[in-house]
Amino acid sequence: MAHYGYAIPATSANLGPGFDSFGIALDLFNKFEAQRANAWTVHVEGEGKGYLFEDERNQVARAMKMTFDSLDADLSAEVWCENRIPTGNGLGSSSTARLGGVLLARDIAEEAGYRRLSDQEVFEIASRLEGHPDNVAPAFFGGFTVCWMSDDVPQHARFEPANGLAAVVVPALGEVSTRESRKMLPDDVPHRHAAFNVAHAGLLAASIVAGHPEHFGAALKDKLHEPYRSASIVDLEQIHTILMEAGADGVALSGSGPTVIGLVDGTDDQEAYRRAVEIASKASEAVHALKTRREPLPLSIVREGVKQLHER
Repeated sequence: MAHYGYAIPATSANLGPGFDSFGIALDLFNKFEAQRANAWTVHVEGEGKGYLFEDERNQVARAMKMTFDSLDADLSAEVWCENRIPTGNGLGSSSTARLGGVLLARDIAEEAGYRRLSDQEVFEIASRLEGHPDNVAPAFFGGFTVCWMSDDVPQHARFEPANGLAAVVVPALGEVSTRESRKMLPDDVPHRHAAFNVAHAGLLAASIVAGHPEHFGAALKDKLHEPYRSASIVDLEQIHTILMEAGADGVALSGSGPTVIGLVDGTDDQEAYRRAVEIASKASEAVHALKTRREPLPLSIVREGVKQLHER
């Protein structure tokens, strides 16, 4: 039986004003492999080892089962997970697991004689499992993505970020549940706050694609989710200040947090990454002093999205 595998990048969603819409892919990968088997087994290494399920309750296996069910396929698999993305930190770890599961199930089902799912079907299944598409799209397609719903069907548009972009992320030692984080958000927001985000989201998207990092500081400001989520992320303002003083061009909460992301520009991607390394180093001592965060991590932008590992 064939052995399939995928490396799926971390993502940062929302990016300030792009609530539930914007996402960008980052150079930190989870790897998932699987082959058809007579019963479900899951092996976990790296992040989450010891507390993530290692049976059919695992998110990868659940995504595979849902995909098999969509094809009326009675199949099982043995699954291997090599996790490098911190869990529960707003870097898309759950979306990598769900997208990875759907992709692996597509391959195994096709091997077993079932029809091959389209990329759009993969995107829809993974987004339905995730509950929203803003992490799934950049993980799958790479670059900078904008998502929306049309008649309850997730849609996306992918844009190539201008050359010269990198990031510094500062994950937390603890985790925040996306579900619990959403409970902090109000059902209604003032009209002026909605107008604020429309303007800043437009500015951010244009700045990323057209290459105007001088606007990042203003463009990443948000009034729809960060002010409410900050109640559970007590060091958010401190990390924001540390990254800006270290040289980041703009700072925002990554996803629902608690990771904070700083965008960094350069003359090209290599120069931007070099600057990100310097900024992470400058911020390190102040971050450690808080005793609430992991080491600041410089990351390149991933422009291609999912990487298929060699089938064997």
